[in-house]
Amino acid sequence: MTERPVPQKGILNIAPYVPGRSSAPGKKAAENIKLSANESPLGASPKAIEAVRAAAEKLEIYPEGSSRELRQALGEVHGIDPERIVVGAGSDEVLHLLAQTYIGDGDEAVMSQYGFMVYPIVTQAAGGTPVIAPETDYRADVDALLAAVTEKTRIVFLANPNNPTGTYLSADELDRLHAGLPSNVLLVIDSAYAEYVTAADYGVGISLVERADNVVMVRTFSKMGLAAARVGWLYGPEHLVDAVNRIRGPFNVSVLGQVAATAAVRDLAFTKALRAHNGQWRDWLTAKIASNRLRVLPSQGNFILVLFPETPGQTASDANAALLERGLVVREMGGYGISNGLRISIGSEDAMRAVADCLQTFMDEQ
Repeated sequence: MTERPVPQKGILNIAPYVPGRSSAPGKKAAENIKLSANESPLGASPKAIEAVRAAAEKLEIYPEGSSRELRQALGEVHGIDPERIVVGAGSDEVLHLLAQTYIGDGDEAVMSQYGFMVYPIVTQAAGGTPVIAPETDYRADVDALLAAVTEKTRIVFLANPNNPTGTYLSADELDRLHAGLPSNVLLVIDSAYAEYVTAADYGVGISLVERADNVVMVRTFSKMGLAAARVGWLYGPEHLVDAVNRIRGPFNVSVLGQVAATAAVRDLAFTKALRAHNGQWRDWLTAKIASNRLRVLPSQGNFILVLFPETPGQTASDANAALLERGLVVREMGGYGISNGLRISIGSEDAMRAVADCLQTFMDEQ
């Protein structure tokens, strides 16, 4: 047998991340309405677009190695210390860095049943074992998460709000989760959808980071119009920032990503408009299609999760086929273990009306 390089133990056991489809079969690009990736319903900040155009004149220059100007902007807008921020190429890289820093062979990471699919990937890639805590009615369960913690646990991952369910834990519940963890276990609060939250009792995680040594908050610009730029960041204690920066690549975030995100974070008017549009049409779509046959989970993200009956002809797969026929591309949830669910991103008014009309017609015809 010819010898060849062999991947590290466990790498081939990792189920690769599979993104949602971008187009409907047989449809031209212009005929598709993509609602499968939780992208911004209003595009990108005009100020971010202008910043990228200006930076395109200097593509021969390396980016500033620590994303200093972006960290300063984040610090000003969020009222936090820029020196306690690490910027990455999307929050995916930030999550990988955290796992590589704190998880090793034989270690465990705890995550909720329907949590973000990247958590088990980064855990296994670092040599650790994912431990899944059951949810209660599609919502992270604090007691179940704490019960899953053992002496081998190094990280607890929590998406808040959660993707793909849209559910969340309140600030008080977040505090209770942290209070129950051993001091050597890192709580990773993934607040990727924080810009869209309208719930009054929500806590983004900043205050918890500032009063604890074992909490880090992770954020992204992907959901607020800069998915193509790939920029994410974390806010954590000084010792964590120091450790993560020791393995972070020196030029890990491009110039275009840095300038786009710096402009976007300061464009508070655009962020406000994004939240308002999303809140209006998220609530509208929820009310329009929720019925005794279709359940829509209450969401704090820029998407909703719709649960369909198992009745032949009315399943999530059947509904997805009907939506694709109209060029409406949503996300099937089989990969998350929710075979009866479709996740629908919030888009334009026309897109939301088209989705509602299609699903109402689909259910009425069955």
